[in-house]
Amino acid sequence: MNKHKSLSGGSLIERATEIYDFSAALRGRAAPAVEVPEGEPVVEIAQPAPAAAETPVPAHRAPDWMGPVQPIDRIALVEAGYLLPDGPVTAMSEEFRLLKRDLLAELAGNARGNRVLVCSAHSGEGKSFCAINLALSLAAEKDREILLVDADFGKPGIPQALGLTAGPGLMDALADPAVAIEDCVLRTDIPSLSVLPAGQRSNNDTEYLASARTEMLLDRLTEGRPDRIVLFDSPPLLAASPAAVLAGHAALALLVVRADRTTEGALRDAAGLLKGASKVKLLLNGVNFATGGRRFGGYYAQGHDGEHAG
Repeated sequence: MNKHKSLSGGSLIERATEIYDFSAALRGRAAPAVEVPEGEPVVEIAQPAPAAAETPVPAHRAPDWMGPVQPIDRIALVEAGYLLPDGPVTAMSEEFRLLKRDLLAELAGNARGNRVLVCSAHSGEGKSFCAINLALSLAAEKDREILLVDADFGKPGIPQALGLTAGPGLMDALADPAVAIEDCVLRTDIPSLSVLPAGQRSNNDTEYLASARTEMLLDRLTEGRPDRIVLFDSPPLLAASPAAVLAGHAALALLVVRADRTTEGALRDAAGLLKGASKVKLLLNGVNFATGGRRFGGYYAQGHDGEHAG
């Protein structure tokens, strides 16, 4: 064992400081051995703690919408046959409840986040009708926030159907970096439902949607917000190219098929344009159920004994 001069009184730590240069240890020098008198406890000299790791920068969190609140025209909704927020349970409201449960299960853990494209082969098959009703049904969830995007740039109609006044929208934010996309969002008097208008029409809408800026803006809308679902109402797949490009940004594509109108050939052609989507689901619209099948809605209008309430 190394020989050292005799140590003065005091604790072992105090004695160690007489022969050990702690500042030298910080410079990487080894500490000399200390001869500990018999019968005294051994105390290890603590080594300098490693430098604390840098605090990670928190991930970006999509902003809250800050614009004025606009009331949804509920009378117009009823007259057009849409679901009524907080309205009575009907056969249609139950169908959309089943649809959203399936949709939420499909979105869980999807790498593309909560982005859903609602599309159809041709116009008049009910894609906008289904997109609005699905948004209204999802907005009734207690822990979800819904952003309904009017992406039918040629014939936008979502704000008008809800009785909202549209302003700048998605295409404006894509075309002009000075336009903040969150400032274009319309808040409604349903706290969990907001609308992003289509914006100014452009001859280059497909090219804008295919740009890297689109993915950046969509991330800005949803990043850090797993409870926020974005629904796109797109142009018809066989009439305009933006729908196929939007599919590449979606976690799930709902292809609306009208039972009495959509042909098998049109369905196959439309589905072929959705290869960019992670998943594709068919949504049957305009169907009549056979007697003895589903009869949603009537159950809630009955009393405990099976008689109609009231």
